[in-house]
Amino acid sequence: MALAKPAAGQCLCGKVRFEIDVPARWAWHDHTAASRRAHGAVYATYVGSWRKRFRITQGASELSRYDDAATKTARSFCANCGTPICYERARSPHMVNIPRALFSGRTGRQPLYHIAIEELQEWAYTGEPLVPLKGYPGVVWQRSKKKKRSEREGMF
Repeated sequence: MALAKPAAGQCLCGKVRFEIDVPARWAWHDHTAASRRAHGAVYATYVGSWRKRFRITQGASELSRYDDAATKTARSFCANCGTPICYERARSPHMVNIPRALFSGRTGRQPLYHIAIEELQEWAYTGEPLVPLKGYPGVVWQRSKKKKRSEREGMF
């Protein structure tokens, strides 16, 4: 039986490249404040891989690491462009969590899980209908909800 081609990814500048054997172990959306801050985004989507199935294929010397002693976690990132590369937890020493957006193709797992959903921010997009913004090709926006006439009647 032929093995599937590994899933490859890279940082923004391309100095750090990596791959995992597919399928990934699991994938999820992380809504924690730590992941929001580390990624500068409303949430981070990760792919979890067994450490032995994760390989840095280029630029290992370009990696910097931030160890958080309080949470017993470590985050590695490209020292050149700042792209987060992986997130590790002491309680899961055999796993490496990689931002899903860094992969150029499929990883064998879809993100079906949400961690810390209670920390979902009120400003996060949650699938509301969007419409094109007139005069700005490629830009869409969420219209504010119009009050129905019956709700406004009787105000004066």
